[in-house]
Amino acid sequence: MTGPIVILGIFVADATFRTPRPPRTGETLIGSGFALGPGGKGSNQAVAAALAGGQARFLTRLGFDTFADMAFKTWQDAGVTPVVIQDDKSYTGAAGIFVQEASGDNAIIVCPGAANEISPADIDGWSEEIRGAGVFMTQLEQPLSAALHGLRTARDFGVTTILNPAPAAKLPTDMLALCDYVTPNETEAEGLTGIPVTTIDDARHAAEKLLGLGSKAAIITLGANGALFHDGDQSVHVPAFSAGPVHDTTGAGDCFNGSFAAALTLGADPVNAVRLGCAAAAISVTRPGAAASMPTRAEIEAMIAKA
Repeated sequence: MTGPIVILGIFVADATFRTPRPPRTGETLIGSGFALGPGGKGSNQAVAAALAGGQARFLTRLGFDTFADMAFKTWQDAGVTPVVIQDDKSYTGAAGIFVQEASGDNAIIVCPGAANEISPADIDGWSEEIRGAGVFMTQLEQPLSAALHGLRTARDFGVTTILNPAPAAKLPTDMLALCDYVTPNETEAEGLTGIPVTTIDDARHAAEKLLGLGSKAAIITLGANGALFHDGDQSVHVPAFSAGPVHDTTGAGDCFNGSFAAALTLGADPVNAVRLGCAAAAISVTRPGAAASMPTRAEIEAMIAKA
């Protein structure tokens, strides 16, 4: 599956607020920190894939505004090739992120803006990009119809497909059958399968159900417990790496997915690609921000060697 990682998704500017706890309705809190930086699941994954050594190409829509300028600068710095439609009738996406000081856990509101208009017709216009991919990956922040058509187009071309089903949503019955890999976290896996995931065995049961729904392989990310790879032939728990104190978990799942996809295109087998994704995510949570927290290939390999 050599070739570029072609990622369909959205870019948003992340406005991140750090407080001891979330505010209650009608309440104003004084925060302890604020940052404005690049985000969006698809964009984060493209940055992670490029920094992890892959050839990342990112399909999206933007407005013509300051946040669009931020997007192009982010991709240029990371080595991502943008394939973008700009819309002067809309705006570039934005997200408000609450980060709890003590744990680094987060809660997020996303407004996709122009990316909310990504359509199956856009996918048809990008079909040659998808045809030339080694891996096609998407998530669910842009319209579901576009994600579904992207996966179907990639499958028709024989391209390896990855669906990161985030944020959680009800999927069309045939969507998982278009996926070589589906990569939910515990909450998303429960939403897709009805199986609460609190243990490794729970993850294995949920992964088996995802295979029954059509995916060739399931990777359930487990936060501090690493990730489970399950494809029917092998079921492997990859423990988490320790890179230092957790500062901010924003973008950790995106870091895993982008790094995993890059590893596949660079020749790693799926389990070792999961291991590389876990190492990358472990580094990312020690740093503030989303795209800004993604590690380089050299940093990831050093983490694996140290472990």
